[in-house]
Amino acid sequence: MDVATWTLQALGLFVVTNIDDIIVLSLFYARGAGRRGTTAAILAGQYLGFGAILAAAVLVALGARSFLPEAAIPYFGLIPLALGLLAAWRAWRGDDDDDDDDEGKVAGKSVSALTVAAVTFANGGDNIGVYVPVFATVGTAGIVAYSAVFLALVAVLVAAARFVATRKPIAEVLERWEHVLFPLVLIGLGIVILVEGGAFGL
Repeated sequence: MDVATWTLQALGLFVVTNIDDIIVLSLFYARGAGRRGTTAAILAGQYLGFGAILAAAVLVALGARSFLPEAAIPYFGLIPLALGLLAAWRAWRGDDDDDDDDEGKVAGKSVSALTVAAVTFANGGDNIGVYVPVFATVGTAGIVAYSAVFLALVAVLVAAARFVATRKPIAEVLERWEHVLFPLVLIGLGIVILVEGGAFGL
């Protein structure tokens, strides 16, 4: 199989397994709207989270199955669930309310690269199970080709999320409801990961 074929297949596989990240990343953009460094934090976090997913898939495909037992993947849902509950608690207490200062009226909240990375990794945990059989059949050269395409597309994904989040009608909705949508989406994401994976016998 040639590089062009691998590239096309990698493109399709990435889109299918990561298109849902646009919604989550858009909410991160809404959360950090108007603050300097938001895009850099989101981009760094997305690369950290997806890089961890990719590394785990490669290791398992190359035989290190004990590195990440399949039964552990559903429990990744605890990460966005905990982050969502924390965000909901802060919103309820008013800790996220920045209206007390002038900067807060035009700028959102800070976005942590580590938070983005954690959510990205948890949301893409099931991607590992999709990537492993592919990587196991394409060999080392194929893994390199797929990985290169995936890593290039991470930046495209972040750019797409930024585009969506900055469209005026969407931005207005996100600005108004971000404090509600952000925790709800994270909590919902965590619950879905736990339930679909059968964590805790669910």
